[in-house]
Amino acid sequence: MVGDGVGLPGIVAIALAHGLAIMAFAFAYGSVSGGHMNPAVTVGVLAAGAMSASEAIGYIVSQLIGGVAGALLLRAVLDGAGTGLGTPALAHNLALGATSLTVTPEAGFMIEAVLAFFLVTVVLSTAVAGRAGSLAPLAIGMTLTFNILMGGALTGAAFNPARALGPMVATGNFSDAWLYLTAPIVGAIVAAILHTGLARLAHEGMAAEPRRAAQTPAE
Repeated sequence: MVGDGVGLPGIVAIALAHGLAIMAFAFAYGSVSGGHMNPAVTVGVLAAGAMSASEAIGYIVSQLIGGVAGALLLRAVLDGAGTGLGTPALAHNLALGATSLTVTPEAGFMIEAVLAFFLVTVVLSTAVAGRAGSLAPLAIGMTLTFNILMGGALTGAAFNPARALGPMVATGNFSDAWLYLTAPIVGAIVAAILHTGLARLAHEGMAAEPRRAAQTPAE
């Protein structure tokens, strides 16, 4: 559990492992299914109008099943749930210089929502909008890595309901489950609203440009 404090080297290793894995799978399966591995991403894409509700439901069910199956497999490989299996946790008495920090559930909710906002914003602006071309998986993997570096010591930086639910089911530890299951969805919806709003403004600006040019008197 990152939230229990594995130290900076541990967080760096976890961040790179997650980021590189997501990047690799996004490159491998992005053209097949979009490479969604996070219900928050799927909700964000749905809220942005880039997929249907029936498609989103299928994706989310698959993601949740995959998260639980992966955690159960990990429990079998590690011969039990004593390691926590990566269950995210809020920081308690985290050393910060001469003081210590305990993350409250309310603060944890905000952190997880903001992390999901960052990820979904990048997904919508690169993979969905097509601005990054074939490099979209790289941008997504880097964002995931940076998110874990930033929030790993504070909340475990799950920002993925499937990633959080899997080890919770496998260990029977549902502490702050409401936070880890709902906060990423809220962040994703906010990201989708901002993305669609900015896209609409940009479209209106481009549409207005020819009209302004046509109304300009010829010299």
